[in-house]
Amino acid sequence: MKVAVSTDNGFVSIHFGRCPEFTIAEITGGKITSKEVIPNPGHATGLLPKFLHEQGVKVLIAGGAGFKAQEFFREYGIKPILGVEGSVDEALKKFAGSQLQGKESACSPGSGKGYGIKKEDGHGE
Repeated sequence: MKVAVSTDNGFVSIHFGRCPEFTIAEITGGKITSKEVIPNPGHATGLLPKFLHEQGVKVLIAGGAGFKAQEFFREYGIKPILGVEGSVDEALKKFAGSQLQGKESACSPGSGKGYGIKKEDGHGE
């Protein structure tokens, strides 16, 4: 199963859409079998859920995501696990061992403004 983690300097990013990069990991039989870091291709409404779906991602791990983004993820069959903090490696290790617990999304409307990548379509800058 492919898992994406919103990544900021090796840590789970608080705002999935504005993170500088994503860590994409393959989890097989409770083990991390591959891992790569890819740049965020841009932040526009609906772009990232579609992009991650095209990468074969089934789960997104992030600190937070807005309600609309969460709807897009579900439409693409991607399960968001939100409210995650700490290092990407630790989050992936916990996920692989079925021990990762999500919480409430760390995002609130407008809270991402000024952080990371600017939203290209101007909605919710």
